[in-house]
Amino acid sequence: MSSDIDLKKHIRSIPDFPKPGILFYDISTLLAHPKAWHATIERLADRLRPHKPDVLAGIESRGFLLAAPLALALGTGFVMLRKQGKLPGTTVRHTYALEYGTDTIEIQQDAIGKGTRVALVDDLLATGGTMAAAVTLLESVGGVVPAAACIIELTFLEGRKKLKVPVETLLEYDS
Repeated sequence: MSSDIDLKKHIRSIPDFPKPGILFYDISTLLAHPKAWHATIERLADRLRPHKPDVLAGIESRGFLLAAPLALALGTGFVMLRKQGKLPGTTVRHTYALEYGTDTIEIQQDAIGKGTRVALVDDLLATGGTMAAAVTLLESVGGVVPAAACIIELTFLEGRKKLKVPVETLLEYDS
């Protein structure tokens, strides 16, 4: 039964990646385990269903891995939020501050209609900067963001405090 699966046992910790001092939580081992992956999608779907999304927006790139099957489970559509220059057609972009510099995410201009309920999906909530920028971008094109969802939250980075929407997470790490 999927409720018996301890998802943390399927997350690999990799020290000093992508740079020294960082402990990277790798979901590739979770993705590779059919029962754990299925349980992940079921649990996230259960968390998002009460927010009644019309569509899910996945943040490049691991957010795509989650949002696409999650959209199928919820019976919703799926749209991509990508780095600048990666989407065809007319796009709307939002540039936001990073610790050192800036980054830009984009959505296709016609990806969602005004008033569409868009749940935001990514694999991990760390500092909250990218997710907060994604909420701003979605709202700028007329979306209503009732919630965001992630597999992992790094609670010690307090990223949730940067978000003005509820965040549904499955696993928390305190360090």
